[in-house]
Amino acid sequence: MQALLSFENAPPFSAPLRFFLAAPLFLVLAGLLIAVDGGSAFSSRWLPATLAVTHLLTIGFMLQIMLGALIQILPVVAGANLARPLALATIIQPGLSIGALGLAAGFYFAQPMLLSASALLLGLAVVFFLVATGRVLIGVPSTSPTIRGLKLALFGLAGTIGLGILLALARAYGWAVPILALTDLHAGWGLGAWAGVLLAAMAYVVVPMFQLTPGYPARPSWWFPVIMLLLLLLWSVAALADLPGLGRLAQGLVALAGIAFAGLTLRLQKQRRRARSDATYRYWLLGLLAIIFALFMLLTAAIQPAVAEWDGWTLSFGILLIAGGFVSFIIGMLYKIVPFLAWLHLQNCGQAKIPAPNMNRILPDIDMQRQMKAYGVAVLLLVSAVWLPDWMARLAGLAFALAGGWLWWNLFSAIRRFRHHRAEIEVKLAVG
Repeated sequence: MQALLSFENAPPFSAPLRFFLAAPLFLVLAGLLIAVDGGSAFSSRWLPATLAVTHLLTIGFMLQIMLGALIQILPVVAGANLARPLALATIIQPGLSIGALGLAAGFYFAQPMLLSASALLLGLAVVFFLVATGRVLIGVPSTSPTIRGLKLALFGLAGTIGLGILLALARAYGWAVPILALTDLHAGWGLGAWAGVLLAAMAYVVVPMFQLTPGYPARPSWWFPVIMLLLLLLWSVAALADLPGLGRLAQGLVALAGIAFAGLTLRLQKQRRRARSDATYRYWLLGLLAIIFALFMLLTAAIQPAVAEWDGWTLSFGILLIAGGFVSFIIGMLYKIVPFLAWLHLQNCGQAKIPAPNMNRILPDIDMQRQMKAYGVAVLLLVSAVWLPDWMARLAGLAFALAGGWLWWNLFSAIRRFRHHRAEIEVKLAVG
């Protein structure tokens, strides 16, 4: 089931593009930080380097691209026309970049003032975004699973940023809060109610559109975002009431819901009408397999909490879920969204007189395939480094930085080709 698309409402290309070009640099920085810190970064989830890398990935890369994509998608999919999308992007994107860098530095160098200031800056940027998008979304009826999913995802983002600010201030000033329970809840809201729900809402459109699969069935499409949000609320109640059994039940159900969505997407991909496996399909296959494995780990830990205490369990889960899962999904979508938007704007530039070049001329599939292989190797090395940190950590970090830099170069090259083709079209229009 898909939403109707209104491409005439698309914002200026530069609005989402600044997010898309900045985000891969945070993958490079995360990889270099792992390479510099070496095996110690894989000793515990609580180490300064581990916390810094986690937030470079989740805020610097994931959040940045997700908000940039929403600036593009809300007018096209939901008819929620932002008043000044370019101005909104100009305010939000620097706030996210500076905030993510400051937060990572605050964790890494144990600087309370930097940590709290960066958390508040990120909070302001996200609140500004939520207010701007909420004002236009509130009057849009939920006529499709995608529109309802987008609305609920923004609610999930609000919960994520609220818990994140609380935890950052508690760490900076030593507040007496249940850090472990709230950190797990923060991760649950961020990866389940925010990233997971947004991923599903966007998948309802981009998977059938770009991977030529059948549409998602209507009933699970409508109910998955609602169920995920309700389960996170249940998990929150359990954390606040100190009911660990209820919390584990909620975690297990979250895992089952995520596995069901991933399994459904795999089934749809097997029915795709495109025989050739492009980079987006392979990235999504990597992401789906990684996230299913990670969610089975979460389900196992919910049933038998003792297994989560095993050395390397939590870090392996995090790497599979974030680097193997969500980052793979996002890169796969970028590799379709950026050349498609470039083609769309070139088509408009041609004024129905000069056709736009094929998308493969803007971003060749061979470039994406090579980068995808490099990223897959980097993820495998990261998982290996959990178990062999002294041997694999620095190599894994360098491989991850290389794959992130390669992603940036591919996107930058696509934009360079877009500008070249636009200049050619403008010259042809002028003379003809």
